[in-house]
Amino acid sequence: MPADVEREFRRYLECGILAYGFARARCPDCGHEFLVAFSCQGRGLCPSCNARRMAETAAHLVDHVIPPLPVRQWVLSVPKRLRWHLEREPRAISAVLHSLLRVIEAHLRQGSGPGAQDRFGAVRFIHRFGAALNRHVHCHCCVIDGVFEPAEDAGDRPETVRFRPAAELTPEALAVIAEQVRVRVLRWFARSGLIAPDDVREMLAWENSGFSLDAAVRVGAHDRAGLERLLRYCARPPFALERLELLDAERVVYRLPKPQRDGTTALTLTPLALIDQLAALIPPPRRHRHRYTSYRHKLAFLECLEFQRE
Repeated sequence: MPADVEREFRRYLECGILAYGFARARCPDCGHEFLVAFSCQGRGLCPSCNARRMAETAAHLVDHVIPPLPVRQWVLSVPKRLRWHLEREPRAISAVLHSLLRVIEAHLRQGSGPGAQDRFGAVRFIHRFGAALNRHVHCHCCVIDGVFEPAEDAGDRPETVRFRPAAELTPEALAVIAEQVRVRVLRWFARSGLIAPDDVREMLAWENSGFSLDAAVRVGAHDRAGLERLLRYCARPPFALERLELLDAERVVYRLPKPQRDGTTALTLTPLALIDQLAALIPPPRRHRHRYTSYRHKLAFLECLEFQRE
């Protein structure tokens, strides 16, 4: 077991236990005191710390980052042959996200003139897990459904920005975007040397490409509660503690959020098998789990937010 994974498990065993450290809180009015145990602040295993981080991330994005504008969720899955590289090569997941967002940006900028400076804003979430405690590296991107264009220029920094909504996303347009993403991603894998060019040409000829791009979820401009629910979903932890049930010393049941294709509604595992499943879902250390993409490094988000408030 890698050292960072073992450290994650050991820290989880100490989370919330007073014997491993605590803070004393005191009410200045009544003098009542109580103890608050230190948390492990884990990134991939502790349900309590992950749930708190999920809620804090969603609240921060809604309150301070994303302006009251429509947001669309884009979810990209790639063939299993590519997921192995996404798990082990940080540059691969960055390249896939870059390819996806460049194609989305081109779609959002339709109608802009040549040389236009329109830009878009997005928050990208990297998921390394599926709903059944399985390894499944895929991407969730919450993208402002439109582009920001500078209204006035003052040197290199726009003084104000103007928002232009995107055109309606039709099934035909989504199919074109998915195909462009597929071609860009496979060509990058060929250029990087991770997959042989002959294999890439073979994958390009597949009738069922293995790529999946979904963009059905769209939140309205002023539906802040809906936006926060969407962001909580994107920032959710790998598993939910309330779905776990200990039957006896040799069996643990994990109830799935929805039935699988074969009708399975729950997983029955031994304790060691459960630990093995969870260990595979712990994200690597020192890698961001969500990233920002925005006009001039978050400037459009903040300026448009101030504009809307005024």
